[in-house]
Amino acid sequence: MHDNDEAADDVADEIIETLRRWVDEVVVPESSALELADEYPTAMAEQMEEFGLFGATIPESHGGLDLDHVTYARVIEELSRGWMSLAGIVNSHLICAKLISRFGTDDQRDRSLPGMATGKLRGCFSLSEPDSGSDAGALRCRAVRDGDEFVINGTKMWVTNGERAGIVALLARVPEGDPSGSSGITCFLVDKTPGKHSGGITVSRKIDKIGYRGLETVEMSYVDHRVPADRVLGGDGLADAASRSGGDGAGHGGGIGNGLRWALAALELGRINVAARGVGVAQAAYDASVAYAKQREAFGKPIAKHQAIAFKIAEMATKLHAARLMTYDAARKADAGERVDLAAGMAKLFASETAAELSLDAMRIHGGNGFSTEYPVERYYRDAPLMIIGEGTSEIQKLVISRALLADD
Repeated sequence: MHDNDEAADDVADEIIETLRRWVDEVVVPESSALELADEYPTAMAEQMEEFGLFGATIPESHGGLDLDHVTYARVIEELSRGWMSLAGIVNSHLICAKLISRFGTDDQRDRSLPGMATGKLRGCFSLSEPDSGSDAGALRCRAVRDGDEFVINGTKMWVTNGERAGIVALLARVPEGDPSGSSGITCFLVDKTPGKHSGGITVSRKIDKIGYRGLETVEMSYVDHRVPADRVLGGDGLADAASRSGGDGAGHGGGIGNGLRWALAALELGRINVAARGVGVAQAAYDASVAYAKQREAFGKPIAKHQAIAFKIAEMATKLHAARLMTYDAARKADAGERVDLAAGMAKLFASETAAELSLDAMRIHGGNGFSTEYPVERYYRDAPLMIIGEGTSEIQKLVISRALLADD
């Protein structure tokens, strides 16, 4: 067992080293120009396909790499060190894949996961709405049964990869009166043709953002869009329970009404992803600060020799180290099969806030040059707020953390 662990560690280190070289040689030199132009990194995404990153956490049985959570966190950290948007391209995709892998029927897994593992079938996750963000339970998108289909109507916001996706993990409310006898939020696996229009689905607008540019974040409208009942995640009734492996879904009468609970479970992977993104951006900000402080001179010596700057760098390094340890701790707990809502919430909270702090510190150290697009630190500063908001705001993380700490035994 020990030899197997060492072999797995060697493979993980090899993956990270290959990725690190690619980030340094390709991503870092090209990312700023693509980001400022808000241009999708097609060539980079294709290289990520070749690396197998779209199948990073998908089981080997369906063609994925089946990376452990720690290795996955390290992958996301490296991508984000080069350009945080690259991590976003795979995150929404893998949340969708995690939902299918963990809660889907055998048929749903066999149908979607092999294509998703290669990246040829892109997935996305769609929960937020114009009037429903942190209060996910208030969503208004509705799915009404009509025979062997559900008719979906509603508007979704902040959908990453929405235009390029071929499958959407969509959360919608099944109203009372459904033949299943259940009403509540349900996850649908909505198949679509990549592009702005597919059936009753329209990518109604692209959301312009101050950061997290280069990949599409869109609003999607559903008008009388029909989805077969067999695309309810986990099936739409008791007959489907037998086709789910493991204990996650069996015995609940299918996926009707279980969507929000399952989505929040899958978002634990997303929170580890966002924490790792925070570490990556913080690392980039720290590296840029050290390099600049050593070569920039003021008052006859490098600014790194001035105590004010040296102390700032010491604080940055300490916070970065703490954020990385917290992120890896959450990932290890996930690998051990432990409950990770507390650890992932803490890691996401601390790492995202650290990324914001260090990106501002980097701008301070760069002075006027930090306010220029000629240096990448302004991009870190614009990207960091996304991590404070995405996969649950810092305030929501504090709510999750405090509830776990104060829960009755």
